Parts: sequence; structure tokens; C-alpha cells
Amino acid sequence: MRRFRCPSGSPARALLLPLGGSVWGCLRAAAAGIRFLPFTVCTYEISKRKQAFSSNDFKMPGGARISFNNVDSSLSSLKNCQSYINTGMDIATHVALDLVESFNDVEDVNSMEKVMIEYAAMDRELNHYMRAIEETVNQIKREKPENIPDLKSLVHEKFTAMESENSDSDLQNNEKYVYFKDQLKQMRKQFCHKSGNGEEAIEQIDEDIAVTQSQMNFICPITQMEMKRPVRNKICGHTYEEDAILKFIQTRKQQKKKVRCPKIGCSHSDVKGSDLMPDEALKRAIDSQNKQSWSTLDETL
Repeated sequence: MRRFRCPSGSPARALLLPLGGSVWGCLRAAAAGIRFLPFTVCTYEISKRKQAFSSNDFKMPGGARISFNNVDSSLSSLKNCQSYINTGMDIATHVALDLVESFNDVEDVNSMEKVMIEYAAMDRELNHYMRAIEETVNQIKREKPENIPDLKSLVHEKFTAMESENSDSDLQNNEKYVYFKDQLKQMRKQFCHKSGNGEEAIEQIDEDIAVTQSQMNFICPITQMEMKRPVRNKICGHTYEEDAILKFIQTRKQQKKKVRCPKIGCSHSDVKGSDLMPDEALKRAIDSQNKQSWSTLDETL
């Protein structure tokens, strides 16, 4: 496995050093662990009990009872697995942005995209498994069968049916994968370069949409100051200082009013906190420009 050159002091470097800097090895190992976990955690058992029962027990028509406590516990564990998947996708995104910023080649960046696709597939599989369990439980409560059914077979049947409808578009529409692709595009605009062997840049950007750092607007439309933690509205695409837009939303909520995008000329009239996503590419561009400005100032002194 090839090793990439990770910028000194970057979070990605710190995370990957224990495994010798192998991006693929690090994230694939985490992915393998998460893929195995749901089916280990979720080997639950639903039992008939003759003693006192909790409020979550279900009485069958024949008098038998099923305890769903173990099911709830397993579902809770599976939801925790989702947080691990999300963390893995966040790490892969930051590593990919580090690679673009440090001028690594296409193969390194593509390896991160493969990792993102694997995580998206795991997320889909996990969601299907949880849905299969929840639908099975609801079916039993709704149909009230005379005898306790084979729950494992019911879950497997529903899970298999969901998996049979999988398509590549599911993965490409994963919210974190969409964010990954968008941030890569933004980074490539800002750090467009020639590779060391003289080949063309990582991705050809049309001249009419390419924007240089000096032309970019780093000013928050609310504070009218340079942004430090920019977030982008995924509905209209405009960016704001995180604290400023969240306070704006909170104030309008207290007034029971909707929030219009503060960017002049924008017609979006219902900005929500859930529509905001960190704009890591823009933050890096701002930081890069500030470093260059300080470097230029030092040279002139």
C-alpha cells in the first residue's frame, strides 16, 4: 500500500501515525469492525417468561408473553454503530481534503472516495437491518399471532427484501458522501494545481466557474466580518459564520418567525439549523489566505 504525505500537524496525520500512515489500512480496519458489529450485537433473544413482566412486554392471544427489552437494547447499540460510521466518514473526508491541500495525486484521493463508498454501503445495510427489526416487532404487535413466530427468520426475510432493491444511486445520495464530493470540488477550485510530473490538475475545472482565492467572499453576510467557522446552507448554498446564523435562527424562533437567508438577493425564506453544514473547504481557503498574508507582511518588514 502506498503512503501519502500528510501535512505536518494535521488531525489526519495524528490519527494515521499509529498505523504507519496507511490511510486505506486504517479506515478499512475500522470499516471491517463496524460491518461485523451489528450482526454480533443484534443476536438478541426474545423469550417467554413466567414471572413479573415489564411494561414493554407483549401478551400473545394464547397467553404467552414476549419481552422486547432485548430488542430495544440491541437497536440502541446499532444506533451507536451509526455514530462510528459517521465518525469514519468524517475522518475520510478530512484526510481527502488534506491530500488535495498537500498536492497528493489522484490515486490517493480516489482511495478516500472508495472508503466513503464502503461506509455509505455499511450505513445503508445498518439502516435496513434496524428497519427490518422494527417492522417485525410492529407486525407481531399488529397481527397478534397465536404462537411466538420465528423472529430471526422474519427479520432476515425483511432485511433480504430491502437489500435486493439496493442500487449504486443509494450510495451516491448518502448525505455524507454528497458532502464529501462537494467539499472536494470546492477544495480543488481553491487549490487547483499541477502535479509534480506535469500532468493536468486533479480535476479539470471549467474556467467560467473556477474562482481564485482572491475573488472569494470570506465575509459573513450577518456579521460583515471574515468567517472563522463557516457553515453552508445546503438549500441555497450560501455561507455564514456558524455562531451568527444559529443566534439569528434562535432569535427568529423566539419571535415565531421564519428565517430568510441573510445573503442579499437570496430568495430562500426558511433557513433551518438542520440545513447547515460545516464548510471545511472554505475554512481552509480562509486560513490559507491569512497565512499567505502574514507571510507577505513578514517579508516586507
